[in-house]
Amino acid sequence: MTEPAFLTTTRASYDAVATDAAERWKDELAGRPLDRAVLATFAELVLTAGGEPVADIGCGTGRVTGHLHGLGVDVFGIDLSPGMLTIARRDHPGLRFDVGSMTALDVPDAALAGLVAYYSTIHIPDELLPQVFAEFHRVLAPGGHALLAFQVGDEPLRLSEAWGHEISLVAYRRRPEQVSALLTAAGLPVHAHAGREADAGERTPHAYLLARKPLADG
Repeated sequence: MTEPAFLTTTRASYDAVATDAAERWKDELAGRPLDRAVLATFAELVLTAGGEPVADIGCGTGRVTGHLHGLGVDVFGIDLSPGMLTIARRDHPGLRFDVGSMTALDVPDAALAGLVAYYSTIHIPDELLPQVFAEFHRVLAPGGHALLAFQVGDEPLRLSEAWGHEISLVAYRRRPEQVSALLTAAGLPVHAHAGREADAGERTPHAYLLARKPLADG
């Protein structure tokens, strides 16, 4: 089966910038207190429920994966880009990182206590987002939590260059109420949300959504 073009270009783009991205983003969470608070809330929800494992979907260089691991979460990473995962494995030895796509996860049904999609659904075209959220629903166990983070807006950002590398990326900005409605339609109602305005050097506000698969699904 032919791979969708956006997956091919997204993989190639992140492979090209992997080394630079790792250096640029390595300490980013240290300066993001709201992000750390949201991740801590997610970790507490998962740990209180006694659940494991958790998947960091679209994990990139593994900075969120490693942070969650430091909070006591049994977490592994999945990413489209082998180049990004090479760095993730280097920087987080002992953690598991798998190559894969959120459009068709190589994860059994109801296998996860939680999943994180931290600025990774931004590269999924609008028409495929329901399919991705259906995958999230499939792999989460009843009562499992999902945390999404993304930039807020109405128009996609198209990138052709980053850190001196030629790339081809589309980053979809979305409204929290739009994403929340799609999650609910997929059987993952949102129970908490947060947001922040753009920091210096950023183009848009940011949104964080916590959703949960009902204990009694259906």
